Amino acid sequence: MPEGPSLRKFHLLTSPFVGQVVAKVGGSSRKINVNDLNALRLQDSQVHGKNLYLAFVAAGGPLGPTPEERVLQKEVACGAAQGRQEQVCPPQTCPQEEELQELQRSNSEAPDAAGSSGSWLRFHFGLFGSIRANEFSRANKANKRGDWKDPAPRLVLHFENGGFLAFYNCRMQWCSSPRTDPASDILSVEFHRSRALNALGAPNPICYTLLDQRYFSGLGNIIKNEILYLAKIHPLTQGSLLALSDRERLLDCAVQFSSDWLDSKLRGKGLHPQIYQKEQCPLGHTVMKGTLGPPGGFKRLTWWCPQCQPEVLPRDGEPSPVT
Repeated sequence: MPEGPSLRKFHLLTSPFVGQVVAKVGGSSRKINVNDLNALRLQDSQVHGKNLYLAFVAAGGPLGPTPEERVLQKEVACGAAQGRQEQVCPPQTCPQEEELQELQRSNSEAPDAAGSSGSWLRFHFGLFGSIRANEFSRANKANKRGDWKDPAPRLVLHFENGGFLAFYNCRMQWCSSPRTDPASDILSVEFHRSRALNALGAPNPICYTLLDQRYFSGLGNIIKNEILYLAKIHPLTQGSLLALSDRERLLDCAVQFSSDWLDSKLRGKGLHPQIYQKEQCPLGHTVMKGTLGPPGGFKRLTWWCPQCQPEVLPRDGEPSPVT
């Protein structure tokens, strides 16, 4: 499913439509009544981790912050984040998958009325989920029945100015406000590095911790696989066995890889993974593949090179990771 860099690109696609009024709606979604969006103004667009949030108000409502006001809000938020002292706690032994946590915590709230101020629509994208601006997605291959059928958008928003947005393979829910924690977002200027380093030092397999959205919001399975290879760390190595320098290198890889991936997306270039879904690593070694995850939690396909990423075993008396 789309990870942080993809969501940032989705945000850039929706931002030009902020301030415009929805003239017509369509789509196959049954989770919300798409007609509720008719004649509403798109007031704001925000992205947090793997979620996109769009705010809608009555057409006569406020237009939302200007670009200059957004910059000022960011500067104020950054200053507040730097000035406060936060208590850092290690993650629990078995961190749960972010998607389940979000679904369980989210309140499915319909907008009060067309005049409601600040009703937010939350988008969480599934596998191959995407947004298209002023174009529809076209089939690039035949389906299982042999038909060349174009994907059906879950939601289409046509605006008064003539443009439109099409949303594919996503879950939508109304909420009162975005669930935000910029300190956990690996692509945010407010990313809390020391809190992330502390989380990486927990006595859990490092591949579990990297997917804990409380500390690494927006980091998904592709980024996990790639940065573990770049940092030369075995996915089942317990974080508590890693030296601080190893954790710092892993965190540097996470931020740099995510930023580079976003830059490639914005320039229209594809991702060229070194280990993800590969049979050999760049050095020609045979790659191992396994389904790894915490007990009772989601298991994710993981690729690693046993030679480039040697396993660090616990010392006598220390528990071994459970797969």
